[in-house]
Amino acid sequence: MENINQDKWSQLIESNKDALILDVRTPQECAQGIQPNAEVLNFLDYDSFIKGIERLNKDKSFFVYCRSGNRSAKACMIMELMGFSKTYNLLGGMIEWKGKIEDY
Repeated sequence: MENINQDKWSQLIESNKDALILDVRTPQECAQGIQPNAEVLNFLDYDSFIKGIERLNKDKSFFVYCRSGNRSAKACMIMELMGFSKTYNLLGGMIEWKGKIEDY
């Protein structure tokens, strides 16, 4: 897992055609808006989260965010234990996000 700031986050996503964005917040949090093209996997619904992770291609790069960066860091650690090698955690999460937001 690599912890990255918003500038590097945006730069890496733009330059990586295999980038997948994961929002690991709750549906209530996502109702306030999500990043464009993000897939929602609620980390607090652990069974559903694990099932969602298991169906992902481990060869892709995963950009994971939450509200503050704590849950997404834990999600990245779990993903690494499951064999994912390219995970990126957004420092500051959506609290500090200054980029685009779309409806969930």
